Amino acid sequence: MDIPRMGVPEKLAARMSMAEQHEYLRARFSRRTMIRGGAVTLGAVAGGAFVPGATAQAAVPTQRGSSSAESVDGALVAPFGRHLAWGNDPRTEITVSWQVPVAVQKPFIRVGAHPWDLSRKIEAEVRTLHTPAGVGAGGDHTQYYLHAQLTHLRPGRTYYYGVGHQGFDPAEPHLLGTLGTFTTAPAHKAPFTFTAFGDEGVGYHGLANNALILGQNPAFHLHAGDIAYGDPAGQGKTTDTGFDSRTWDQFLHQTESVAKQVPWMPSYGNHDMEAWYSPGGYGGEDARWTLPDNGPDRENLPGVYSFSYGNTAVISLDANDVSFEIPANLGISGGTQTKWLETQLKRYRASKDIDFIVVFFHHCAYCTSVAHASEGGVRQEWVPLFEKYTVDLVINGHNHQYERTDVIKGDKVTKKLPIGGTAYPETEGVVYVTAGAAGRSLYAFTAPDSYEGHEHETDSVASFVNTKDGKVNETVGWSRVRYLDYSFLRVDVTPAPRGRQTTLTVSGIAETGNRIDHFTVSRRAK
Repeated sequence: MDIPRMGVPEKLAARMSMAEQHEYLRARFSRRTMIRGGAVTLGAVAGGAFVPGATAQAAVPTQRGSSSAESVDGALVAPFGRHLAWGNDPRTEITVSWQVPVAVQKPFIRVGAHPWDLSRKIEAEVRTLHTPAGVGAGGDHTQYYLHAQLTHLRPGRTYYYGVGHQGFDPAEPHLLGTLGTFTTAPAHKAPFTFTAFGDEGVGYHGLANNALILGQNPAFHLHAGDIAYGDPAGQGKTTDTGFDSRTWDQFLHQTESVAKQVPWMPSYGNHDMEAWYSPGGYGGEDARWTLPDNGPDRENLPGVYSFSYGNTAVISLDANDVSFEIPANLGISGGTQTKWLETQLKRYRASKDIDFIVVFFHHCAYCTSVAHASEGGVRQEWVPLFEKYTVDLVINGHNHQYERTDVIKGDKVTKKLPIGGTAYPETEGVVYVTAGAAGRSLYAFTAPDSYEGHEHETDSVASFVNTKDGKVNETVGWSRVRYLDYSFLRVDVTPAPRGRQTTLTVSGIAETGNRIDHFTVSRRAK
């Protein structure tokens, strides 16, 4: 197709305002340069932002819904709840997702290398989610989630995008304030930061933590499950009471300031098994998220996937599959998740490009909370693999507080890891962090708090582990840091030349902004 010359001529631009330049560019692009049929060649974007000849398209649907509005004027409907997620390769793939409050016609995304160049218009997929009548306060209610997958992007580039529909075009001058940005992963190893927490829900504390996370400038954010708490019971049963699908509208609005520019990568917890949506209670999650599709069972385990960013591999697991404590989905994978996990761990350990492996999921392998404590199913199924393949960091939620272990192998402390200490997973063992204080009401410990600036050494803590036979009491020596207030995790990744020590610097950050913990994970770079 004919591609117009990009940009405003320099002499003309000097005499024009930004708005006038925008209108000039819009006038130059005929309908021939817009997409037809949901796909478009992207190689012509200024600055080489897309791989020549590449295409972008709507996400593969898991639920289909109509995008036609009955009578609502699209100009009166504003998109909300924008959230990003990596595709299988964060260097070249990302999905932009959002909501609209009512059905709209012809939803789309515009994307380009500059805010004044949004000529690439891509059709979006609509996923309608209907909550049956009688199911909670939000019963007999339909929600509209929209998704557009972008592929063949350039590594390490920042893109501008806007989402819209017939009657609402983000390229219009008065709507430029609705634009968002995202930045793809670099092609080579480089320093970066990511953040993590679990158990957020809707409320002040979640909002406050989000504001702090945005200030960390993370490359991506990991959410370790129990995302919005639409189902406050969290047992994964249709008899659960209190479910309200509209909680998700509030949640996605709450997180939009971060998630519209920072890929928001969730794993699924027990409160995310919404039994009214099949299969496995994950039908609602499938409507809301488009996550990497490289897991072992896309239908039954949509929250299981992996991706790599720089020198770090990240694996998301679904601990509902192995939970003795809350068995609604116990055994749902038939063992395929654990087999897949070992395959992934083996592959990443063998890769010359990957130094660190980070695993995150909901139910805790090691925690001393009086509420849920430790999950024996995780210890039985996955901990031996974490140790075999020397996983560098395991991040959990479920228990609503911050707790960090010493270095562990075989359920025993192999090395005390004080605040400011360094762990060497190649020879010592694995460190586990519970970061479940994102926003929901806090739990308690049996031992006193012990955190940076307020250390209280306690080498013996009474706790319990959930097993197939029920709760089993245990006395543990691995609980090194405990902080009973709202917080999140920050991880700074620093690569190194081959043969030198590369590091993860892990910090617990309180809602106040104060640091409550820090330690380093170090290994020899490949």
